Amino acid sequence: MSTSAWKRAGIALTAAAVVTGVAGCQDGDAKAGGAEPKAQSHGDVTKVIQAAYEKTSAAKAAKVKMTMTMDGLGAESGTIEMSGVQGWDPAVMDITMKGSMLSAGASSGPEQMRMIMLDQVMYMDMGAKQAAEMDGKRWMKLDMKAAADASGDKALQKQLTGGLDNMNQDPAQQLALLLDSPDLKHVGAEKINGMETQHYKGTLTFEQMLKANESSKLLSKEDHDKLIANVKKTGLKGYDTELWVTEDGYPARMDIGMTMAQGTMRMRADYTDYGTEAAVQAPSAKDTVDLFEMMKDFGKNTDEG
Repeated sequence: MSTSAWKRAGIALTAAAVVTGVAGCQDGDAKAGGAEPKAQSHGDVTKVIQAAYEKTSAAKAAKVKMTMTMDGLGAESGTIEMSGVQGWDPAVMDITMKGSMLSAGASSGPEQMRMIMLDQVMYMDMGAKQAAEMDGKRWMKLDMKAAADASGDKALQKQLTGGLDNMNQDPAQQLALLLDSPDLKHVGAEKINGMETQHYKGTLTFEQMLKANESSKLLSKEDHDKLIANVKKTGLKGYDTELWVTEDGYPARMDIGMTMAQGTMRMRADYTDYGTEAAVQAPSAKDTVDLFEMMKDFGKNTDEG
């Protein structure tokens, strides 16, 4: 497999991981017309977000359009756009990705990539050109559960499979997390994608985000403290989170942003069609290359050599 293909796969997985909740803080659309409503109290804000959490959790799926931008981070800088359907009960995803980050450093390959997640397995469409290097198979399969089971390490199994679940962290979980923000407040009324919404914002520390991440609970105290120290060295103070809630009580948009010494990472997620059917299907086995099996074969050939 070509180097550019490995790079695109890595970028795709990185973007999918970021979908879990590391997103961007950007300005909303123009303010809605008319008189500005009275600002809501902290108690009222909490009630609105709690209600949005319950409705979103019950919806189980939605159509989503996301834009992730990284600035000032050298070769990792760029933009990637993702659109498709996301389900969180069960956890599934079928999205198409495109943007400068996907094609960075690649002389050939698709301008966009489709990614599917189903039953704790990730599938990436590497494109027709790459299929020629993989016996005509254009889909790359990454089975985290199989890799974890093969390791025989219980802690690693939990970490790998938990990490895959986190790749599809649902918007309901992000709403629940936002309730922990100490400076959560109501900004005002805004029109987003033609919908009347109320705008809220708050900041979460890295420690709060880490506490909410199930995979982080596997860390020893020493590793946990080391991770916190390393993150603080980057200059990251927290995650700026913004939320726009429709009159129906669903999130129309969620932005979460990180500012570090080197640069910024931002992602905007626009949600519609809550409760849509997330009929996600895995590609045919005959069109799929198993990355885990490929790596095992590569290891055998290396040993034999």
